Amino acid sequence: MPDARYFHATDLVQLALLLLIPLELLFASAMRAKAEYDVRDTLANVAMSIGSIFFWGMYSGIFMTAVYLAYRHRLTDIPFAWWSFALAFVLEDLRYYVWHRISHRSRWFWASHVIHHSSQHFNLSTNLRQSWTSQFSGLILMNVPMAFIGFHPSLVALAFTVNLLYQFWIHTETIDKLPAWFEWLLNTPSHHRVHHARNARYLDANYAGVFMIWDRLFGTFVAERREEPPDYGLVHNLATFNPLRIALHEYVGIARDQARAGLTLKDRLGYLFGPPGWSHDGHSQTTESLRAAEAARRASGRASIEPATAGKSGAAAAFATAPSA
Repeated sequence: MPDARYFHATDLVQLALLLLIPLELLFASAMRAKAEYDVRDTLANVAMSIGSIFFWGMYSGIFMTAVYLAYRHRLTDIPFAWWSFALAFVLEDLRYYVWHRISHRSRWFWASHVIHHSSQHFNLSTNLRQSWTSQFSGLILMNVPMAFIGFHPSLVALAFTVNLLYQFWIHTETIDKLPAWFEWLLNTPSHHRVHHARNARYLDANYAGVFMIWDRLFGTFVAERREEPPDYGLVHNLATFNPLRIALHEYVGIARDQARAGLTLKDRLGYLFGPPGWSHDGHSQTTESLRAAEAARRASGRASIEPATAGKSGAAAAFATAPSA
């Protein structure tokens, strides 16, 4: 298993990355680079991060039990070495891609992940806006296969941590395009701006954590276009900086839909596990319907980057939330 020093190193890296936030502000001010901050939004991001750390610390051990049980019945023993970490890192990135795609395509999982996309600004502090309920979605069980194969849970955790640390720096508008080979192989600010955009063209795109090969391989890659700047946020943005509302608003929406009268079991399952924006009466605002509406607007010469209603230009969602109809 990995030495504890590796985890201490990741803690130091995380602290160093946090220092990039004031540096981004200073750089943007001195160099007139783009970095849009709002005090209330940034404070909300910090509050969401504190809550996420608290709830993760409280409950992650319970849900990691499945990972340790899988390792107890592992198929083989994989030692900790440079090659095993490299393999674990690639497999972890594939797991992240699958987890991320599911988190955008099924409302139950989106209810947890939508928090990260709910800011109308895109800067390094946006990375701090994390879910308070991710442990309860059930997707943590996707860590089980690697432990069952034979990777020690600590190695799985290390690969997971390094993957997330990489993703911190890509939440910025200060960096434009990087060299073509880098943009092709790895996730970059340009690719992640697309992921956090609510433009119809950019929805359901760029799920990768580190390697863009998964998006290119599975058909979910979309390049950022200079003629269409990302418009950040949700299809229907939240008019609040209240951390509690940010954390729970989609669960409230699910409960509201489940309380509707006259729904069939299929309808109720659709509102729970269907794609965000799905509606039983056909008034859906799923990614597919939003893209179709945008295509129709473009064909008629009335192109618009707004995916639904008019909204303030600003911040995060590659999968716009599909509010209840």
